[in-house]
Amino acid sequence: MISSSPLTFLFTGSFIVRLMDEAMSVADDRTAPPAEPAGTARGAGWRRRIGPLGTAARVVVGLALLGDVMLGHWTGEFGPASWVLGLVGFPTVLLAWQWARARRGAPPLRATGLVGHTLNVLVFLALYLTFWYAPVLSITSDAALIFYGASMLLAAGRGYAGCEVLAASNWLLRRDDQVGCILFAPVDHLERRERG
Repeated sequence: MISSSPLTFLFTGSFIVRLMDEAMSVADDRTAPPAEPAGTARGAGWRRRIGPLGTAARVVVGLALLGDVMLGHWTGEFGPASWVLGLVGFPTVLLAWQWARARRGAPPLRATGLVGHTLNVLVFLALYLTFWYAPVLSITSDAALIFYGASMLLAAGRGYAGCEVLAASNWLLRRDDQVGCILFAPVDHLERRERG
């Protein structure tokens, strides 16, 4: 029987992240915006990489995802494990993964091509649709919405143009790794083109 404890999800998430690391090592898009140097901290050369439209889009979608979970927990059964997994578990797994990459001296990740976009969508769907294919793991459904929603709000606040899943770990590690985000990439591209 599969345990539904948050630790199980951390170990499962770690396995998924290792697979993503291997798959994304071949995903490189030369059209991505130039990287900020590793170690560049806000206040020491950090600049906003998104404009007002990208910021507003992230705030609206982030609040919608978090609001959906809050409404469900308010009207139904409150699930604290989803909040712990979404706000602590998933970010910890990504932080550990990015820290390990940085420690190996890996250059900034640029998985912003087709493979990076596709893997990001597939990971989100795998986490979100657990209620359908693995009900015992269904807390990851709300946890994914919480994680993505909170990460979008952080990305909006920091002006981070990469996929929101790396917003917290990039901020803490002062890195600029990027994974493709099919939802915001068109908005970010449009704003970059307008700024010229």
